[in-house]
Amino acid sequence: MADQKVILIVDDDLELSDGIRAVLENLGHKVLQARDGQQGKQMVYNYRPDLMILDMMMPRMGGYPVLEHFRGKPDAPPIIMITANEGSRHKAYAEYLGVIDYIRKPFAMERLLEAVEKGLAAKKPNPAEPPQ
Repeated sequence: MADQKVILIVDDDLELSDGIRAVLENLGHKVLQARDGQQGKQMVYNYRPDLMILDMMMPRMGGYPVLEHFRGKPDAPPIIMITANEGSRHKAYAEYLGVIDYIRKPFAMERLLEAVEKGLAAKKPNPAEPPQ
């Protein structure tokens, strides 16, 4: 599938991550998974995903250091942050760091899929890739 998109899910909640992966794969996407921010950062450089779905709170490295690392980098994928945190300051900081969407858990899968669609549309084409 020439237009198959690669989506990286970075979340330590296996049940949620596996559920999101199943839905996205059913829609034809290739899905990669990382269990913490450190692994997620490395996977961005290794696989160049079209989109990242990033949890805020994880062991070893949470979502904010990942956002801070990729802020302003032209090769960073669009990032959707998902979190159980209710704080509006957290949302404001995530938006300042460049997330394309901020979704509070629990969420309806339709809400996440709308954000994924928006994020994939925001992905800048790679000049080395032929236009589709």
